[in-house]
Parts: sequence; structure tokens; C-alpha cells
Amino acid sequence: MTEDDILAEFRAADALLEGHFILSSGLHSPRYLQCARVLMDPMRGARLASALVATMPRDLRSAIEIVVSPAMGGIIAGHEVARALGVEALFVERPAGTFELRRGFRLSPGQKVLMVEDVVTTGLSSREAIKAIEDAGGDVIAAASLVDRSNGTADLGVPFYPLIRLTVPTYEADALPPELAALPAEKPGSRKA
Repeated sequence: MTEDDILAEFRAADALLEGHFILSSGLHSPRYLQCARVLMDPMRGARLASALVATMPRDLRSAIEIVVSPAMGGIIAGHEVARALGVEALFVERPAGTFELRRGFRLSPGQKVLMVEDVVTTGLSSREAIKAIEDAGGDVIAAASLVDRSNGTADLGVPFYPLIRLTVPTYEADALPPELAALPAEKPGSRKA
């Protein structure tokens, strides 16, 4: 898939939003990618996941034993990537504020894990998920996401494979441009803090 093809999938799903958004990182942005909308069509999700897997080197794809994603946003993306790889998918969640495996999910010691997100902005959630996976015995050998909107600055501590990199401006709450400050802010993400 080309970048235009990928963006066409987001536009077709009304998943590329314009306005004033507070991201889960706390930063503000005039654009938001609602991956839940792009993934609500299973065929679209499968196409995007297959395209994402195709961006990874063959030796990496063959080394991945399991996919783990952070809840909520990464679950469907991770599941579809796992399907494209032919491996199982698990997810970590935050029942008490920190990511952990629950629901009887387990990783074998040293099991080779691909951590999959929907969108990476600062990398905070991804790094927290990677720590939880490692604490559970997994060996995170790479990370992937549908969208990297970090402007290439997110350091996840492992090789990172996004399907698309988008340059979307972000601002601290006290440094908003006037046109953004004039709009009511929405918080569409899944994270409370």
C-alpha cells in the first residue's frame, strides 16, 4: 500500500478528524486519527495489518512468536497483525493504572514478542506496554503501529515499524496557537490521564 492508499482507508472510514483534540499524552492537536473507526471494518483492518506486516523484514516476521497490544486502542490492530503473521494475540490492560497481563494470558520466558499499537504519539503507552510484557517474561523484539505521529521522535527501545508516518502538529496546553485555542477541545482517546 502507498501512503495515499493508507490515507484513503482512513478517509473512507471518517477516521481522519479535524478540530481541537487533547491526545492521551496530554498534548493538543488540530488533527486526530480515530483508529477505532478505521478498524471497525474487518476487511479494512485486515488490509492495513497485512500492509503493516509487509513493511517488516522477513527474518523479523519469522522470529515473532506472539503479538501483544495495549488495551484498548491496540487490541484490534494487534489481533489483525497476529492473524497476518499466523501467531496468537494477547493484550495488556490497566486495571489499577499500570499495564499487566490478565485474563489468564501468559508468556513463556523469553518468548519473542511483537508489541503492536494503533497510534504512537509520544511512545509513553508503548514503553509502558513493553515494560509489562518484559515483566511477564516476554522478549519484545520489535514494535509496530498503524500510525506514527511522533514526527519520528518516539524511542521505544526496540526497532519500530509503523505503517505510515504522519507529521501532525502537537502543542502543550499553555502554547496553543490562537486558531486552535478558539475551538472547543475534545478528548477522543481511551486514556484518562
